[in-house]
Amino acid sequence: MKYSAVIFDFDGTICDTGEGILKSAKYALEAFGIECAEDWRELTHFVGPPLLVTFQEEYGADAQTADALVKKFRERYTNKGIFESCLYDGIPKLLKALKADGIKLAIASSKPQNYIETLLEQFGIRRFFDVICGVSFKTDCESKASIVGRCLEGLALPANEVIMVGDKSFDIDGAKANMLECIGVTWGYGTKFELIEACAKFIIDKPEDVESIALGFYEQTEDVQGVFSGSVITIHHDTVSLVDGSEAKREIVEHPGGVAVVALTDENEVLLVRQFRYPYKEMIYEIPAGKLEKDEEPLEAGKREFQEECGATADSFEWLGEIYPTPGYTSEIIRLYCATGLHFGEQNLDDDEFLDVIRMPFGECLSRVMSGEIKDAKTIIGILKLKEIKNL
Repeated sequence: MKYSAVIFDFDGTICDTGEGILKSAKYALEAFGIECAEDWRELTHFVGPPLLVTFQEEYGADAQTADALVKKFRERYTNKGIFESCLYDGIPKLLKALKADGIKLAIASSKPQNYIETLLEQFGIRRFFDVICGVSFKTDCESKASIVGRCLEGLALPANEVIMVGDKSFDIDGAKANMLECIGVTWGYGTKFELIEACAKFIIDKPEDVESIALGFYEQTEDVQGVFSGSVITIHHDTVSLVDGSEAKREIVEHPGGVAVVALTDENEVLLVRQFRYPYKEMIYEIPAGKLEKDEEPLEAGKREFQEECGATADSFEWLGEIYPTPGYTSEIIRLYCATGLHFGEQNLDDDEFLDVIRMPFGECLSRVMSGEIKDAKTIIGILKLKEIKNL
């Protein structure tokens, strides 16, 4: 099913506000002579629940002292801590995509409303949100369930059309109290185990997965059965749960990924390798390429493969992007580079590798791509990208 709206938690979900919150909490505790962790990074229990609750439950403060601690916290946070924040990678892109999909967006947070509004404006993302529900300085111990409830009222949508996104069990519990399904995210301050215990319907590692879920496309892995493990690929048979609750089977080929290089000489010739490809039982033209070794950087892999296959180095390697050659069943990703300023030396081929290096004029290469004589996908894409980038 497609959801009509997504409600986001703020701290630890949209924005990494941890440094400012934790340093300000330590500032308040030390001002009152209350013993706490020496390293502010260890005070992560302050991210998520209301400050009043944390000061009382974690440090045994009475109500009056907890209130004073909150005031001391805000003394630092308002002037400095609030700006010790940054958006998580991928969040602006996600918000833009969700709005383009016609999905309403909201925030339900235990953070004071003024702080939320300030940060949203600072990061230029206020325009994406239809409803924002934080707390006031006088009601900052409001439960997450109540905040989510207010947010749901503001959206004016039935609960089954709305999904909540958060990084802590408080977010999951607040969603459930309002009959909302929920997504737990692992990039914030909660743990995966915490999210499992809270029974989040989905647990994701990447912001872009929120859009997949909201549109009803996401497939969550439930079980993995190994089939084969070779020197290059691993094959497994997975059971996945779909957004509507049903299950499906997926046959997957894990591949370490590869790198390919479109090399252009000063005479506008493309370096191609011609070799026999056993799966197709024929000889084909390709740009030089190879697989990534364990923990190898793609650019270094590209340089290595280029030297080994073509006996060449280059003054410049320009990034041309990534391609998914066969997304229906394999995880392989090929990274593309353009090499210019070429210098030639000796090849260093593998023992079982036999190939010719061909210098083909770019115009001829393009003609063979368009006629279908060159069939290799990475080569076709690399040539067409090179045509646009270099205006050839």
